Amino acid sequence: MSLLRREKKNPADTTVTLIGKPGCHLCEDARATILKVTAELGVAFEEKDILQDAALYEEYAEQIPVTLVNGRQHDFWRVDEARLRKALA
Repeated sequence: MSLLRREKKNPADTTVTLIGKPGCHLCEDARATILKVTAELGVAFEEKDILQDAALYEEYAEQIPVTLVNGRQHDFWRVDEARLRKALA
């Protein structure tokens, strides 16, 4: 019988993306939380403006801010710091 051994995630291989727009107070709150967590864990952070991308606007306009982890939707409207940390651990 063999045991399945999972390799630890390398923070450098992870990217957190914030999809939002300028002037959005929820986006500012989300950015602050994401920046705090990604800086502490050494995870890459990027931000995308839905006003500059028609496809993102169509998909996420009613949900911003939206948080993606490696391209997959993780949260929207509010970022739960503990939940984000768990997803990145």
